[in-house]
Amino acid sequence: MTAAPMSGPLLPYGRQTIEDDDIAAVTEALRADFLTTGPTVAAFERAFAEAVGARHAVACANGTAALHLAMLALDVKPGEAVIVPSITFLATANCARYVGADVVFADVDPDSGLMTPGALAEALGRLEGRRLRAVLPVHLRGDACDLPGLEALARDAGAVLVEDAPHALGTTMSFGNTAETVGDVRHSAMATFSFHPVKTIATGEGGMVTTNDARLAERLRTLRSHGMVRPPDADPWWYEMPEPGFNYRLPDILCALGLSQLAKLPRFAARRRALAAAYRVALAPLAPGVRIAAQPAWSDPVLHLMTVLIDFPAVGRTRRDVVEALRAKGVGSQVHYIPVHRQPYYQGLYGATELPGAEAWYGRCLSLPLYPGMTDDDVARVTEALGAALGL
Repeated sequence: MTAAPMSGPLLPYGRQTIEDDDIAAVTEALRADFLTTGPTVAAFERAFAEAVGARHAVACANGTAALHLAMLALDVKPGEAVIVPSITFLATANCARYVGADVVFADVDPDSGLMTPGALAEALGRLEGRRLRAVLPVHLRGDACDLPGLEALARDAGAVLVEDAPHALGTTMSFGNTAETVGDVRHSAMATFSFHPVKTIATGEGGMVTTNDARLAERLRTLRSHGMVRPPDADPWWYEMPEPGFNYRLPDILCALGLSQLAKLPRFAARRRALAAAYRVALAPLAPGVRIAAQPAWSDPVLHLMTVLIDFPAVGRTRRDVVEALRAKGVGSQVHYIPVHRQPYYQGLYGATELPGAEAWYGRCLSLPLYPGMTDDDVARVTEALGAALGL
C-alpha cells in the first residue's frame, strides 16, 4: 500500500538557522590569513565565556571532544569511576571509557529525565570500592539539574561535577536568591557544549568547555592540540610533548560562524521560549494522554527539545504508529534517548542494571519540532497532527 503524501514540507525535530550575515562571516574568514589556529578562535572563546559568565572557554572540534578533553584535563584514570545518567546521548558515558574509567549509571526523574540528588545518592552506593572522580549531570532538553544538591553529594564523595550542557545554552537558573546561567560553572569544574546544527547555535560541528580554573583551561588547550607545549625562551620552532593529546581544534572558519551565531543567542533564546509557551497552550487539550516533560522550579530553560510524555497504552497507539503518522503529516519527531545502560557494550561490561526512572522516561518520551525558524502556525500544525495520530 502506498503511504499518504506528506501535508506540507517536513518539520524536523530541530534544525539550524543560518542567515546572510552568517554566510558573510564565513566568507570573510575564508579570505583571511588563518583558516585554523588563528585569532578568530580566541575571539569566539572570549565571546562565549562572556555570554555564559565563565572566566575561560576553550573551543574544540565537537561536543564529544569537549567531554573527552574534560576527562583528560581531570586526569581520570583506568579503574576509577564516573557517574552518568542513563538518559543521555552515548558520548556522556563514552568519554569515561575513552580514558579507561568505569561508568556507573544513575537513574533519572521519570517526568523530567534529569538526574536528581536522590538518584546520585543511589548510584554512589554502587561504586563497589572504586574511586569516584567525576559526576556528569546532563541538562536534558535544556532544563537545568539541581546543581547545588548534586555538587554537595559529589564533593562529599571526593569528586567534581562536569556539566554536560549542549542542550542548555542560554538557560538560566535560580537557586535561592541567586541568578545563575548554565555554563558559568559556579558548582562544577567544567561545563561542555555542542554546536551541532540542531543545537541553539550552530557551527556545523564544534564544541566548547567552560571553566573558572586557569590551570584546567591551559590543560584543555594543550590537550586539544596533540599535547604540544613550547617552554619559555625556547627556539621559535621548538615544541615538546610531555604527554600525548589529540587534534581536537576548531577551525577559524567555524569559529567565525560561531561568533555570528552567538550574537543571535538572545533572539534565538526568546524565540525558543515563545514557541515553548505556544506548545504549552496548544498541547493542553491533549492531556492527560500527552503532557510536556516536567520543568524544575529553579530552571528557566531555553529548550533545545520539546519533549512530550505520552501514555501510549492508554491512548491505544504504539510509539512507532505515532512517529509514522506524524511523518505522513510532514512532522518529524525523535526519541531522546534510549537508556545508555541498555546498550550492548555496557550490558556486556556491567550486566543488567535496574533503573526504573530511566525506563519510565524512555517508554513515554517523544521530541516534537522546536527551532527558531518555526512559526506559531507550525506549532498548531504539529499539535493537530499529534492529536490525530493519537486519536485524541
